Amino acid sequence: MSAAQHVVIVDSYAPTKLLADEFLKAGATLVRVQSTREVPKVYEGSFSLDDYVDNIVHGGDLAATARAVAAYEPVAVVAGGEVGVEFADALSSALGLPTNGVEFSEARRDKYVQIETVKAAGLAGARQLLPSSAEELADWHRTHGGRIVVKPLRSAAGDGIFFCDTPEESAAAFGKLLGARNVFSDINTGVVAQEYLRGTEYMVNTVSLGGRHHVTDIWRTTRISANGVIDLVDAAYLMQRRGEVQDRLAEYAVQVLDALGIQHGPAHVEVKMTNAGPVLVEMGARICGGNLPHYAKVTLGESQLDLSAAAYLAPERFEERLGKDYPKGPFMASVTLVSPVEGVFAGFPRLDEVKALESFNDLRGALPPGSRIERTVNDMGYPLMVTLLHDTEETVLRDANTIRYLDGPDFYALAPDGGAS
Repeated sequence: MSAAQHVVIVDSYAPTKLLADEFLKAGATLVRVQSTREVPKVYEGSFSLDDYVDNIVHGGDLAATARAVAAYEPVAVVAGGEVGVEFADALSSALGLPTNGVEFSEARRDKYVQIETVKAAGLAGARQLLPSSAEELADWHRTHGGRIVVKPLRSAAGDGIFFCDTPEESAAAFGKLLGARNVFSDINTGVVAQEYLRGTEYMVNTVSLGGRHHVTDIWRTTRISANGVIDLVDAAYLMQRRGEVQDRLAEYAVQVLDALGIQHGPAHVEVKMTNAGPVLVEMGARICGGNLPHYAKVTLGESQLDLSAAAYLAPERFEERLGKDYPKGPFMASVTLVSPVEGVFAGFPRLDEVKALESFNDLRGALPPGSRIERTVNDMGYPLMVTLLHDTEETVLRDANTIRYLDGPDFYALAPDGGAS
């Protein structure tokens, strides 16, 4: 490809750095578009503009922003993350570029509309309610019975998710969420209540071109109950492409992509494998988070990162991979530490025991001493993430369980005046 080809990344923040790097490796010149005037608080100070020839901040006029972007004659517009999905749809449509279109944009962000759209296409989906009041939600919970999940209509990273066992808990969750700011600094204008799906949760990552979908990697998650959260992710295990479960997951995920109008680019599909079969938790029209695409590439030699760049810039390479099983590699796990303490962080006194594990690969996201540590209650609160890599699955599983054993109050040191656990 020509070095003059420009790729636009909408809302590229720190988690998108590796995606930007792949486009740069492929020879693209990058333009950044920011869909909001202000940077969401969660991303403040965490990203650089060095990779981009321009940073265009959308001021509310789509036509004006499209004109500014069109000056670069871009070949693609890609969402940098969850917050940029809808504007990437609108901008790519306005510029006549490969696009997922705007018809299903809301369904790709709004968690209630998303599930209703999937169910309307004939796929399995959770029973749910879009409550207008705490009283309506409590009444629905009484009728429904059992545990339900209450969460914001638009958010990510486990932000604002409540697992409620009583109508009173559901009503309280409604009151806490409505009008509060979510992880992206937006006001929660509504919440969705859904039945609690029982079963192992998986992540199916894909890249699409012209409505044809390629599965790049599949992950199995494990969960624990900690810090008052019933369902907290504590590890993700990279699975081989083929198997009874993987085949069912892949088939269902592709049907979800079709139902939600995915035509181009990466997508991340979270699915519970219930006793009745796969059921959608939610889908994101962007790359998977948690740095998992990077570790998939380390393990398999390819991932959403390079195949997303190929889909837009080297379609012949994407076509060559389309429909083929992703490579087999060593066994890999991403294990998260779950802090049971809060205060001023001083260090991990038992970190050497983790580094000595046979399958230890690397660490990421470690808190610097002197920073504030909180009890982990969502995907943004992990104080440390450990990747394990080994040719033998049992070794990875053993070491992951060892980390879980080590991860208690004495794994963390707090400053003497930093507050008690």
